[in-house]
Amino acid sequence: MESPLLKVHPSDNIVVALQSLKGGSTVRLNGSTYTLLEDIPSKHKFAGVDFAPGDEVIMYGVLVGKATQPIPSGARISRENVTHSAGEYAVKERRIDWEKPDISQFQSRTFMGFHRPDGKVGTMNYWLVVPLVFCENRNIKVMQEAMLEQLGFVTDRHFSVDTQSLIKLYQSGASAQEILSVDIIKDAKSIQRNRLFPNVDGIKFLQHNGGCGGTRQDAEALCRLLAGYITNPNVAGATVLSLGCQNAQFKILEESIARIDPNFNKPLFILEQQKSNSERDYIAEAVKQTFVGLIEANKAIRQPAPLSKLVVGLECGGSDGFSGISANPALGYASDLLAALNGIAILSEFPELNGVEQELINRCVNDDLAEKFSGLMTVYAQRAREAGSGFDMNPSPGNIKDGLITDAMKSAGAAKKGGTSPVTDVLDYTEQATKPGLNLLCTPGNDVESTTGLAGSGANIIVFTTGLGTPTGNPIVPTIKMSSNSVLATNMKDIIDVDAGTIISGEDTIETKGRKLLDYIIQVASGEETPHAVRLGQDDFIPWKRGVSL
Repeated sequence: MESPLLKVHPSDNIVVALQSLKGGSTVRLNGSTYTLLEDIPSKHKFAGVDFAPGDEVIMYGVLVGKATQPIPSGARISRENVTHSAGEYAVKERRIDWEKPDISQFQSRTFMGFHRPDGKVGTMNYWLVVPLVFCENRNIKVMQEAMLEQLGFVTDRHFSVDTQSLIKLYQSGASAQEILSVDIIKDAKSIQRNRLFPNVDGIKFLQHNGGCGGTRQDAEALCRLLAGYITNPNVAGATVLSLGCQNAQFKILEESIARIDPNFNKPLFILEQQKSNSERDYIAEAVKQTFVGLIEANKAIRQPAPLSKLVVGLECGGSDGFSGISANPALGYASDLLAALNGIAILSEFPELNGVEQELINRCVNDDLAEKFSGLMTVYAQRAREAGSGFDMNPSPGNIKDGLITDAMKSAGAAKKGGTSPVTDVLDYTEQATKPGLNLLCTPGNDVESTTGLAGSGANIIVFTTGLGTPTGNPIVPTIKMSSNSVLATNMKDIIDVDAGTIISGEDTIETKGRKLLDYIIQVASGEETPHAVRLGQDDFIPWKRGVSL
């Protein structure tokens, strides 16, 4: 590490501490000298100038807050002296020229994927079992218990929990202290998969609490989302369980599928419980039809595909003060490489684009897209305010503790995942990503609601950056976890796949890490590497009920 300090943009008036700094010490950066008035924890920022109340706080070259009291140079920037503030935005003259990265390293590369009839290419080959309504969740669980283990689709964990030892201690009259002191974690034995269908990567059983009650709009949005999952290139076919009387009718699902793929011809089995003779017959029929579908799905094999067939969802969660200067810009560079290769990158989480709207508007390739993005952001912000919870309330306690004290500061770093390429499309929730380049997708900032939406809009890989760590994934889309710092990569090595902390230490640049990341993406897409989220079966699925969710 050349310096323990970083000024992200030349116009910034706050400075990032790359390591913890002691109050009273003198530090230097780019010819400037600062005397620290208090301890500055790693990832936090200190004032690079004297601030008066109301003065603008600038980071990443944009407005991220305003001083609420005098802040002398060298004092820590905190929630006590700075409040959220973001710049205004409007559709005006746009600049869509960009300096494309050198793609010679990847131009002749391919990945080994599953080619679908509609021209899309999957990075995995899953069978999907999904309920149209929450009433069917129990039947989904019964099918899951009946099929996964017997067909060899098991989750490969490194350990097991020995609850039997606790039972024996209790029965022997052991004290609470003795029970708390016993080791119940055991190393798991190696698992022999012996899959009956080796070309099928798994059966994914989704559950949700929607489909009936609520609003008709929620039911329709759920059907559009499920249609996106069924048509996703990582899915070979699907079994759909319907009660029969719910708002989310199969006709709506069928129409939603047809809008995405008018020539849809994947195996699709629909079963309606209210037309069955009994629950036993209903589940038996669902299992048998799914088994027949697996026979068909097993015929698919991986074949070479150009990198232009990659559709990468860009996600961040559990962010810290390093996310916007290591992991996110490295992912942004990888997304720029992908855009230059005519692939698709999807940037979601609209509440975490607050404060950088103008930059993204300026990057839209036409006025219609700029107006659509501006309109979606304006409506989202208005609904949040009406619910008494504006974008300024987005940062979580973990974000704040690790240096992200305003939503605009968090957003400016989060937007770095989108790189610098032009915005080629703007998508509302459940709309499909079809245009090469950077797509903006309206989702909440909630990690799982966002990743659920990315998969529903066609992502076949997700890269999830994190500074604090989060054990989440997606049922049908391999989710790669990249840490912003090396401490996290070490402490949660069973969850983190890629360490971007090497940028902070100086071992990597943003560009070299971005290239290494794209190379790893290609390996995952080819089935050569398995991300931890896939290995651990982190199959998180939460549909967005279009209310306010930050």
